[in-house]
Amino acid sequence: MIPFWYIIIAILWTGFFVLEGFDFGVGMLHAVIGTDEAGRRAAINTIGPLWDGNEVWLIVAAAAMFAAFPGWYATMFSAYNLALVLLLAALIVRGVAFEYRGKRDAARWRRTWDVLLTAGSVLAPLLIGITLAGLLHGLPINSAQNFTGSFADLFQPYALVTGVTLVLICLLHGATFLCLKTTDAMRERSWQVARRIAPVTGAAVIAFIIWTHVTAGTTFFLNVIELLAILAVIAAVMLVYAHREGFAFAATTVTIASCILAIFTDLYPNVMVSSTNKAYNLTVHNTASPGYSLKVMTVVVIILLPVVLAYQTWTYYVFRRRVSKQEFQPPAPSPEAAPAAEPPSRPAAPSGRPGS
Repeated sequence: MIPFWYIIIAILWTGFFVLEGFDFGVGMLHAVIGTDEAGRRAAINTIGPLWDGNEVWLIVAAAAMFAAFPGWYATMFSAYNLALVLLLAALIVRGVAFEYRGKRDAARWRRTWDVLLTAGSVLAPLLIGITLAGLLHGLPINSAQNFTGSFADLFQPYALVTGVTLVLICLLHGATFLCLKTTDAMRERSWQVARRIAPVTGAAVIAFIIWTHVTAGTTFFLNVIELLAILAVIAAVMLVYAHREGFAFAATTVTIASCILAIFTDLYPNVMVSSTNKAYNLTVHNTASPGYSLKVMTVVVIILLPVVLAYQTWTYYVFRRRVSKQEFQPPAPSPEAAPAAEPPSRPAAPSGRPGS
């Protein structure tokens, strides 16, 4: 049961980034792709019915860690206490921005929420990337499984590279999603942005995978997941330049999924590496719940997870259509509302007789 629950948690984190990744990308790009208010509203509405459901995967992933590996949950959330508060603030600001930016018809009000939406969309994947990277790279943890470091210990070079890489993948993922969901000029602009982001993202992913492999220090050759991440990002770059929107989005999906899975694959059987002493590493065995608890949870997840997947698939099917900027243009004034034209005035009659 223990390996099964480690796999479930890895899948939940992967599902969160696959689905919320393009939400983050759209949040970062909405003011770039939408050059006016109608365009920005159209960009936001491509994810309007989806973003809150996608964030549920993060909640379920954290809950699964708490239930299946309470020791891991306790140490990780203790070490990343301030970082997780900042993450929650970023997610809350994003959610409030979606709901409140249209509450007042004032340009300054909307610009403020646009800035907050962009900032929250950048900060969230950056912080999660730093958090996941720290699990593999190592943090100061003592023999009692207590974090003994400081907030500065979280910002190691590998962790920062991981965070930046995830931000870039989300940008490319969001740009390819907007290519699929918008029309006309917005669709073309999304493709142009994807072309500019793609090579930078490709270089970042390759560097991240190589650094991850070296950090794990397992074998000389890349494993299947690491190799898949490199091949997927190369394919994504090529498909973006070939203007193959659907296949490009599929490639960015595989890229972001394989990057997250690479961290969890290289981490196992550890769940947190101790930089103090390798003997203090947290593993799936010394942090797991009792066997009976895992069995009960397994029955629940086998029943409910397919239901959740089916519901979310149906949601994406229902909201599959493209969003047009024209839907959000202000309505043209009706003919009845236009002021009535004044009848032309008659020329004035002459004051006297002709020749007088």
